Amino acid sequence: MIRIIIALIIFFSVMAISPFLIDEKGYILIAMGNTTIELTVLSAGIMLTLLFIALVISLKLLRGGLNISFGTWNKLAFAGQRRGIANFNKGLAAYMLEDYSQAEALFAKSAIPSKRKQSAYLLAASASAKLDLNSNTNHYLALLEKETVKLKDVGLESVIVNIKLLMNQDKTETYAKARALIDENHKQIGHDARLLALEIDLCIIEQRFAQAVQYIAAARKEKTILDETVQTWEQLAYYGSFNESIKQHDSEVLHDNWNGLSRKVKQREAVLFAYCKVLTENEITEPLNKLLVPLFKKSPSGDFLKQIRNLPIKRADELIAIVQKQLHKNIHSGKWLSCLGHLAMKSEQYSMAEKAFGSLLKLEDTEYGTQYDRQDLQAFAQVHSKQGQFQAADALWSKANSL
Repeated sequence: MIRIIIALIIFFSVMAISPFLIDEKGYILIAMGNTTIELTVLSAGIMLTLLFIALVISLKLLRGGLNISFGTWNKLAFAGQRRGIANFNKGLAAYMLEDYSQAEALFAKSAIPSKRKQSAYLLAASASAKLDLNSNTNHYLALLEKETVKLKDVGLESVIVNIKLLMNQDKTETYAKARALIDENHKQIGHDARLLALEIDLCIIEQRFAQAVQYIAAARKEKTILDETVQTWEQLAYYGSFNESIKQHDSEVLHDNWNGLSRKVKQREAVLFAYCKVLTENEITEPLNKLLVPLFKKSPSGDFLKQIRNLPIKRADELIAIVQKQLHKNIHSGKWLSCLGHLAMKSEQYSMAEKAFGSLLKLEDTEYGTQYDRQDLQAFAQVHSKQGQFQAADALWSKANSL
C-alpha cells in the first residue's frame, strides 16, 4: 500500500512539473465520429489515474461482498450438518460414560443431519441393547439394513456388531437374521477370527454341533481366540454331539462317535468330560470306568478331579476303590478326600462321604491347611441333610455362603 501511494505521488509530481519544464501543456485529441474530445496531457493523466483508483476500490468492495455472501451461505447451508455432528460427538461421549439412554437419543437425532447414518444407527442400536430395549434395537437395525448391510459399503466390523446385537437378544427370529448375515459374509469366516467365533456360537445355539466341531478345529489355529474360550466351545459342542448320538440313535452310535475321534482330540479334557457326562447321564458304567480307571491310577491333577466331582456317577464302586488306595499312600491328600466324598455321596454311600468330608475339613487345623472349597461344603451339607442332621447341614450351608 505504501508503495502504491509513493508511486502515485511521483506520478502526480511528474505530471504537474513536466508542462513547466517543457513550457508546453501538451494536448490529446480524441475523435469519435462527429464528436471530438480535447484534453491536456495533465488532465488526461489525472482522469486515468482517478479512473484506475476507482476501479481498484470497486474491485475490493465487490470482492469483500462476495466473500461475505459465500460465508453467510456456507453457514446457513451447513448449520444442520454441524449440529448433527455435534450431537453425534455428544452421543459418543454419553456412550463412553455409560449414559446409554442419552446416547441412544443423540445418535438417533444425529443420524440424518450428520450424514453418518450407518454409524449412528449402529451405535443407537448398541445403546438400546445395553438398556434391554429390544424393540428399539430392532428398529435401528432395520434402518441400518435399509442403508446397506453389504461388506463393501459398511465394512466387516459393522456387520460383526450387527450380528452380535441380534444374537444377544436371544430370540429365534433374531438368530435367523444373524444367520442370514453370517451366511452373506461366509467367505470372510476363514479370514476373520471374530466372525468365526460368532459362527461357532450360533452353530451351538442352533444345535448344529457337527458344524461347530469343524469350526472349532479352525479356531484352535487362531492366536486371537483364548484357549479357555475354545475349551468352552468344545465342551458344549462335543456334549451336544454325543448327546445327540444317543438320543436320536443308541449307545452304539455314541461309542462310534467317540471312537471316530483322533487320539489327540480324545485327550482334551473338555472333550473327555463331555463324553463322560453323557455316559453318566445315561448310566453307561463300563465304558466310563474304562476311561477313568487308568486316569485315576496315574494320580491326576486336582483340577481333573474337580471336574470328576461334577459328573453324576451313581455306580462308582470301582473308582472309589482306586481312590481309597490313593489315600492309603497319602491320608492327608485333600484332592483325594474331596473326590472320595463326592463319589460316595452321588452313589448314596453317605456314611463314607461323611467321613471323607470330615477328614477334609480337619486338614484346616493341621500343617496341610485348608484344602476344601464351597462345592465341598455344599456337598457335605447335603450328606448331613440326607442323614437327618439338619443343624449340622445348616452350619455348613452358612459356611459355604460365607466363602
